[in-house]
Amino acid sequence: MFKKAAIVISILLVSQSVFAIDRSELNPEFFRRFNDECLYYYINEAIENNHDAKQATHRVEQYRQQVKYSFSKELPSFNVAANYLGIKVPQLDNFELQKNAFILPFIANYEADLLLKNRDRTRSEKKAYEASKYEEKAAYISLLTDVATVYTNILEYDELIKLAAEKVDIQNELFLRSAKKFNRGTIGASDLNQASKNLEAAKNELENYKKQQEVLLMQLAVLTGISPVEYSSLQRGSISKFEYQICIPSEIESDVIFSRPDVMQAEKNLEKAKIDVRVARKEFLPRFNITGFWIFNTIAPGTFFSWESSLAGILAGASQDIFTGGRKIANLKIKKAKYEELFEKYREVDLEAVKEVNTALCIIKHDTEVDTNTLKKVLYETRTLEDMRKKYERGTISAPEYLENLSSLIEVQKEAVESKNRRLVNYFTLYKAVGGRL
Repeated sequence: MFKKAAIVISILLVSQSVFAIDRSELNPEFFRRFNDECLYYYINEAIENNHDAKQATHRVEQYRQQVKYSFSKELPSFNVAANYLGIKVPQLDNFELQKNAFILPFIANYEADLLLKNRDRTRSEKKAYEASKYEEKAAYISLLTDVATVYTNILEYDELIKLAAEKVDIQNELFLRSAKKFNRGTIGASDLNQASKNLEAAKNELENYKKQQEVLLMQLAVLTGISPVEYSSLQRGSISKFEYQICIPSEIESDVIFSRPDVMQAEKNLEKAKIDVRVARKEFLPRFNITGFWIFNTIAPGTFFSWESSLAGILAGASQDIFTGGRKIANLKIKKAKYEELFEKYREVDLEAVKEVNTALCIIKHDTEVDTNTLKKVLYETRTLEDMRKKYERGTISAPEYLENLSSLIEVQKEAVESKNRRLVNYFTLYKAVGGRL
């Protein structure tokens, strides 16, 4: 009993496994290196709940079953049919046949695959199945890249909204001071209007940041299979602590590049096309069929399942098409053209893979330099503001002058946030470019 239960459980586990991608192939641990558990949580939620990715998984299952369907054609088929037969037969001496009969034929058919044509068809379907698995992997890698990119952009807007709110406060203070000066008659209406415009521009900037963040939060919810109405409750970390913990490599091995899912998918499709050409050639050769039958009936004397009331036979032979209107020749040329098309596609995918990896490395290199320089600008602007603060405390500059310098620092800080976000998103681009092997 225990043995039977173990077998049933094993079958259930196997049947479930075909509907789930191998997580290790996606390398989700890469996203744990950014010191943010929220990102890792959303990555796992996307793997489990994203509907687009699950569609790719179900497509893989369709191809897997297609392999079984093709293999079944290599095996003999066996069928039975129950038939009623009403006939008029001549009267013979000492031998009487029934006029109303029941016939039960058992028929077996088998196409002897001497030329391995059916085996090649199954091999072709298997290559399609393998290609679909790489397509599924590419879909999941693209999904995880999108999730990480959207999440990082949300962190960026968290910081930008905070800085924009500070800028609104500064512009509001400048406006109030300008209004007082205008009321005292020390400035004209144009200066007051300019202060009003600056305040409204700061408010609009803040609102635009909030709008973009809400859109990204809803997008993150959909990517992770969460209802978009719950976007406001999505937890997240801080971009100030969000940083990659390991050094990004300056070069990538060619084996990694050519193991990308899209490259492997193109390779499997090319192998399938090559097999299809071979099958098309074999269509010109004869087919070898074996048919056997055993028919039980109630026409002849004897019991229904007795040897005397049964008819048995076997038929084996080869058949060859004489004229098909050029169909086979056209089919062969179609398969050859398809092979050439996929060969060019494979070469294109190879070149594109190398280009994407090199482009990602190039962008990371230069954006890292830009980010470093921007941080230096923040440092210099902070020192300048500190000097302006001392002057303000000594009374050598006015409050508006100090506030203008504070506003300049905020602008540089926003630039630093944006440059850091670009650099981090580039890491996700490289992850996608190398097929998750980073």
